[in-house]
Amino acid sequence: MSGIQQLLLGGAPSAAYQIERSLRFNSADSAYLNRTPASAGNRRTFTISYWIKRTALLTSPQYLFSAGSGTSDSTWFTLGTFDWTGSGPYDIAVSSTWSSGGISTNALFRDVSAWYHFVWAVDTTQASASNRIKVWVNGVLQTGTTPAISQNTDLAWNNSGVVHYIGARIDGGPRQFFNGYLTEIYNIDGQALTPSSFGETDTDTGVWKPKKYTGTYGTNGFYLNFSDNSGTTSTTLGKDSSGNGNNWTPNNFSVTAGAGNDSLVDTPTNYGTDTGAGGEVRGNYCTLNPLDQDLAVLSVTLSNGNLTASGSSYGVSVYRCTYQVPQSGKWYWESVYTAITSAVLFGIRSYATGSSDVQYLSNGLKNIGGTTSAYGSSWTTNDVIGIAVDRDAGTVTFYKNNSSQGAISIPTNSATFDIAFNTTSPYGSTTVNVNFGQRPFAYTAPSGFKALCTQNLPTPTIGATSTTQAGKFFNVVLWTGNSTASQAITGVGFQPDLVWAKSRPANSGQDWVDAVRGATKNIQSNNTGAETTSNTVISFQSDGFTVGDGLGYDINKSGESTVGWCWNAGGSNATNTSGTITSTVRASTTAGFSIVTYTGNATSNQTVGHGLGKAVDMLIIKSRTSNPSPSWIVWHRSVCSGNGKALALEEQNALQGPFVTPMWDSSNTTTQSSSTTFTIGANTSINTSGHNYVAYCFAPVEGYSAFGSYTGNGSTDGPFVYTGFRPRMIIFKRSSAGGNDWRIIDTSRSPYNQGDQALYPNSAIAEAASGNDAFDILSNGFKQRGTSEASNGSGSTYIYAAFAEFPFKFSLAR
Repeated sequence: MSGIQQLLLGGAPSAAYQIERSLRFNSADSAYLNRTPASAGNRRTFTISYWIKRTALLTSPQYLFSAGSGTSDSTWFTLGTFDWTGSGPYDIAVSSTWSSGGISTNALFRDVSAWYHFVWAVDTTQASASNRIKVWVNGVLQTGTTPAISQNTDLAWNNSGVVHYIGARIDGGPRQFFNGYLTEIYNIDGQALTPSSFGETDTDTGVWKPKKYTGTYGTNGFYLNFSDNSGTTSTTLGKDSSGNGNNWTPNNFSVTAGAGNDSLVDTPTNYGTDTGAGGEVRGNYCTLNPLDQDLAVLSVTLSNGNLTASGSSYGVSVYRCTYQVPQSGKWYWESVYTAITSAVLFGIRSYATGSSDVQYLSNGLKNIGGTTSAYGSSWTTNDVIGIAVDRDAGTVTFYKNNSSQGAISIPTNSATFDIAFNTTSPYGSTTVNVNFGQRPFAYTAPSGFKALCTQNLPTPTIGATSTTQAGKFFNVVLWTGNSTASQAITGVGFQPDLVWAKSRPANSGQDWVDAVRGATKNIQSNNTGAETTSNTVISFQSDGFTVGDGLGYDINKSGESTVGWCWNAGGSNATNTSGTITSTVRASTTAGFSIVTYTGNATSNQTVGHGLGKAVDMLIIKSRTSNPSPSWIVWHRSVCSGNGKALALEEQNALQGPFVTPMWDSSNTTTQSSSTTFTIGANTSINTSGHNYVAYCFAPVEGYSAFGSYTGNGSTDGPFVYTGFRPRMIIFKRSSAGGNDWRIIDTSRSPYNQGDQALYPNSAIAEAASGNDAFDILSNGFKQRGTSEASNGSGSTYIYAAFAEFPFKFSLAR
């Protein structure tokens, strides 16, 4: 292990465990490791643990560990294979013998942006078949098929004279190669261990992390950490660091400097100080993202750990990356085109505001928002093009072979930018190699600029410590009703200020109770009704709330599973006089959430203070006094800004307005929210004289909450949405056409991919699972996998609100 100073995930010194390097497996190179044991170990009981970052999803099975080439259970064994069953689902994890099934997980592993930890414990001596093969991912035991391996079967793994592979299938091979990164590979011969031998939960972040294994290894046990990249021999790159000397032979790997180098500092532990040289800081690095491409692409291939893109088709196609450019700081990366047919470009793109796109073309021009003009020198194949983005100063500077072409102004801080590469040019083909710092840069980055790596990402305000974890501001809890007069619901992690609850199997109301209106004051988003007094939620406590029966029977019915979505708004009320209407506000500026009550005055262009200190992106307003239609008014910045329109949470209808009596302002053109207030018109839905209203206000917080829109494509390879965190909950709605319900997916009701257990804010109907509305919930966002009109209709616009489980700086693949 290197002596590089370890930094805590938040930046302070620590003795935390460090992983120095990973080995990149590229199927195009037919890369794999092999070893043939000289003597037999324990063929019935063993454990294999490893950290893995996938780079390609399935077009054919990808094998990780295999042994033997016979046609019986004792002569052919595989483990960790990514495969599918029948026509799907795809990307399950599998262990199997020749004729007897091992285990196939229910979970799908389709995240290519972060690291997973797998532990497989094999013990065929177990009397119960379900205990003969177990698999944990990120410390969580997986469900799946029951192993059909007979008790006391001697498997091919750990057998003497039998060839073992890592990264490929052995029979008829090597073949069906793995694509991705591996590190920290342990084989423990003779013991069936649990994940606690190899990992633990970080007390600050709540995320699973590696730890040093301190036990014994057994006869054929080994430990591969790939830390010695001085060569590609069995005693360097393939060296066993357990002390057993069970080295592996690398095949078709390279440690030569440049794009083909397979020894990288992309690892699941964050540490090191960035001097701008590249190849030094450890952490999860940015790559091209195969889940996020321009679907006009006809033929683009990613390789070399998603750091090389090759395209050959008509038209211009774009691949984006697993990171957006952070909203603060200075960032640097390089690219080299090795094939260019005609003019190509790369740079940064803002899909929310196309005028902010900035690219450097190979003919020397710059492209800003679709307008080209003179900029710098032309460039061609093998020129090193550096890009330095200074978010604090608001500039982007392109470099040709370390020569600056000049700074270009861009919006600072809050504007979001994707990293984009043009991978095909009209009537031709291109190949581009990119480097975000996972290997040394060709030229040292300008002073103060850093590689795109989780170690370098800004420390988030939410998620970095035990007291600021996302679960302290938003959480999802499940409970089973018991029909008593009071049932305490605990495990929320904070005293909730808003509880939104729904019985999962029952046709029942969507109950909203908050601490500003007061416990027992209920409104339901599935109807237009005014506020009622009930014992739905009868009190709030430091770690949860208490539900009753009565009208609250819907969320406390004996034997029925119920979900509660809970928000923290700061815990105390204040009178707010920032607007023309005085309001009562409970606000958490940290979490970007406030609950506001006010009394209407039927006057146009009124402002109401929201207490957040920055503009809101989503606003939900409901009359407490009456039942206007529409009743639950939703303003969402991505589709309502400056057009006088709104959505209704209790309806299936698409975006509505402008209204005869303006909803927001009399001109229907003003952006609805400022840093201190939101504006309301005289519309009776939100401003009837003397009527009382409640408003739920949401402002985005980097790494914790995101509000935006996406355009559907009607494909199971649906749009990818970058949030900058692993979502805990996603609310979405088709806004460009009517007739579709609002939907909620969360990771409590859908604990693994795909997330398909939906509830409907506008409806009392029970929870329903539908692959046609499914998402993959990922370490940095979510990807639509359904094809229904309600979630991914071709050309339709959908709004979303997402809240975090973990910020991307710390999150693991799911």
